[in-house]
Amino acid sequence: MPAYHRLGEIPPKRHTQFRQPDGSLYAEEVFGTEGFAGNYSILYYRYPPTRVTKIAKYADLHYEEWDPGVQRHLHLKTKPLLEGGDPIFGRQVLMFNKDVALGVVRPNEQMSYFYRNGECDEVYFIHDGHGVVETNFGLLPYHEGDYIIIPRGTTYRFQLASDSAENRFLTIEARGTIEPPHRYVNKNGQLLEHAPYCERDLRRPEELASHSEHGEFEVRLKVGERVTSYWYDYHPCNVVGWDGYEYPWIFNIADFEPITGRVHQPPPVHQTFQGPNFVVCSFVPRKLDYHPLSIAVPYNHSNIDSDEMIYYVNGNFGSRRGIERSSITLHPRGIPHGPQPGVVEKSLGAERTEELAVMVDTFYPLKLTVAAHQHDDSAYPMSWLD
Repeated sequence: MPAYHRLGEIPPKRHTQFRQPDGSLYAEEVFGTEGFAGNYSILYYRYPPTRVTKIAKYADLHYEEWDPGVQRHLHLKTKPLLEGGDPIFGRQVLMFNKDVALGVVRPNEQMSYFYRNGECDEVYFIHDGHGVVETNFGLLPYHEGDYIIIPRGTTYRFQLASDSAENRFLTIEARGTIEPPHRYVNKNGQLLEHAPYCERDLRRPEELASHSEHGEFEVRLKVGERVTSYWYDYHPCNVVGWDGYEYPWIFNIADFEPITGRVHQPPPVHQTFQGPNFVVCSFVPRKLDYHPLSIAVPYNHSNIDSDEMIYYVNGNFGSRRGIERSSITLHPRGIPHGPQPGVVEKSLGAERTEELAVMVDTFYPLKLTVAAHQHDDSAYPMSWLD
């Protein structure tokens, strides 16, 4: 996880009196995971975060499942996805299981409300667009290539930049913590020398926009399949200071330092994050294998214990034909896959690849939604024919 961070004003000792200029006490909140055994931060508010004026049901969300009828490889062409909605309720979830939900969104509407996922950590991969995520921990400016990691329970909203011609995000919702792989971290929590990124590459909130205005402010809380609207008579981002280890942060895919070798390296060298029963990997521009007889594209392999989803960002993905920007492939367990005809010979002697892609491997089967059906390239399973 990111290192200890502190922003704004806090008292010298936790759980002690901390008074506002008028003599009243600031309201203290312990924001923690795994009961009181996980990472936590302590926030100080002008107004108690429990002060609610109205509660109402907003919506029930349910992923309508699509069953292709057979076990097969899939190619989802999401490039033509229509713009619509905001970053939260405009998203189309394409596949899910008990641990994770994966989707895409092309938002073109600003959020008039704040959002809080009370159950799941979230990742937004910014394919296109820029703006600011406004959170109760402070502001997080974002741009193309960013992974935005938002811990469960964070209150936030996206502010899309008015000059963004295109906004396109890949979304990952996880029922648990998203963090750097444990093998990259020492016993004290520091990223190790062999890790493909370090703490300097992580961006944390550095500006605390603390509000004091009164009014009517809606926060939509999602737990399970239900979204509930909470109204407050004060701005929810009225934090004057906080410190701890649990907060939203950003890592840009361009800061991932690829691990290469004389012969082709397996997918775990691309691992960027881990979540509950899944991993996230980054395929970035890099030097290819340098053994004189190396084959620079992946070998045929079977996902015996996992499903493999790849989101294609930019560049030329060497082992695939017919793949376009924003394509998604799903190679499920039980079926071998690998380079398509002709690409092995074509790769011989290549020294570099410019591919850019995000992969999610899950260790429980992914189910498909009816939204995925709309993007399905049904001819894809035959693309390994000569």
